[in-house]
Amino acid sequence: MSGSQLYFGNVMHRRLRPRVHRLRYRMFWALFDLDELPELARKSFLFSYNRFNVLSFHNEDHGDGSGLTLRRQIANTLAEHGIDFDGGAIRLICMPRLMGYVFNPISIYFCHLRDGRLSAIVYEVHNTFGERHSYVFDASRVTPTPSHQCDKRFHVSPFMGMGMGYEFRTLVPGERFLIAIRGFDATDTLIHASMAGVARPFNATNLLRGLMLYPLLPFKVTAAIHWHALRLWLKGIRVHRKPPPPRQSTTPVRASS
Repeated sequence: MSGSQLYFGNVMHRRLRPRVHRLRYRMFWALFDLDELPELARKSFLFSYNRFNVLSFHNEDHGDGSGLTLRRQIANTLAEHGIDFDGGAIRLICMPRLMGYVFNPISIYFCHLRDGRLSAIVYEVHNTFGERHSYVFDASRVTPTPSHQCDKRFHVSPFMGMGMGYEFRTLVPGERFLIAIRGFDATDTLIHASMAGVARPFNATNLLRGLMLYPLLPFKVTAAIHWHALRLWLKGIRVHRKPPPPRQSTTPVRASS
């Protein structure tokens, strides 16, 4: 499959230490081809681009806040990391706004060459303090896409310190989508997290289906973050002070050995 899609599936987190803690929720995401956004808005009365609607996509919810188009921002990021990119499709998987509100803990850009091959994956992480940071993986020299890892550079949860790393295993969206993230420290694995879904066409029928199955979804995501933070605190998990954001807005990701 190519172009924009909807994905229906679930998100899972499982913390292993020092107390076991699990969560699992069903939800849906959209895979937006950045070049198709105006056309998607014309095709469905439920969806708008950079305008208020029941569901919508706004450029300002993503990227570096520079005011450049998202395509230009991502192309600049790839160039800064020395990644080959010839202007092929850039597709972003995330939750759309619902009634003007959204919070995406992670948004993922899949950057393709014009011949369809994957050039890069950009993992854009958002925290509840209004900050963003991107982890950038050069996928142009490895086929198929291997697991890849990096040091943690960006504060997300007050219940996890900065002295850890991430390992990503990602399936490029097609009929299915999957990303599995392993968080580890010097001792061993600390947390497993995953997002997985099955593709459906991006149309009014499936948008309505998503609204019916998962009403108030982004509000529930934000509420769940705070609810599980309370539960972790009650379990006695150590709270870490928030550090300043990193000076660099992006971090390179390397293929796992």
